[in-house]
Amino acid sequence: MSGIQDDRHSMNSKAVTLQSGEGKSLWVLGDLYTIKLAGDETGGSFAMLEARVQPQNEPPPHVHLREDETFYILEGEFTFLHGDHKFTAISGSVVHIPKGTLHTFKNVGTSWGRFVVVITPAGFEELFEQIGEPVTDQSSPPPFNLEVVERLLELAPKYYLEVKLR
Repeated sequence: MSGIQDDRHSMNSKAVTLQSGEGKSLWVLGDLYTIKLAGDETGGSFAMLEARVQPQNEPPPHVHLREDETFYILEGEFTFLHGDHKFTAISGSVVHIPKGTLHTFKNVGTSWGRFVVVITPAGFEELFEQIGEPVTDQSSPPPFNLEVVERLLELAPKYYLEVKLR
């Protein structure tokens, strides 16, 4: 496993200000992710992304072996699988998933949902940059592309990610 460089935490943080709608936006597996803060801006300590998740969409169950994830739900209704527990999270809910925990989420609503996710430490956002498709139209995701899933599975070990396909 080549992995993510271990010297990330020695990098300097810098002040960053983004307005609403700013950041690097990518379509990832049908959902719109905007990188608000990347590791090179936080000294590697964390990354922050905003996600717009289409109705009934969900990533495959997976385990991060390196990162904790903390979700803050802004809009919509999501179910989360956290280990063996399944529960619902609505606007204002916070969900913390420690590294090493099998998890997934699903937008169970009939409209787009939104959340902010903080990934600690940073680095995993780079996977999104490698598999994501740059956004040209925020209103319509690109069609499903099996090559993106294949690329995700190929890159997963580099990012200490275990994907559990059903």
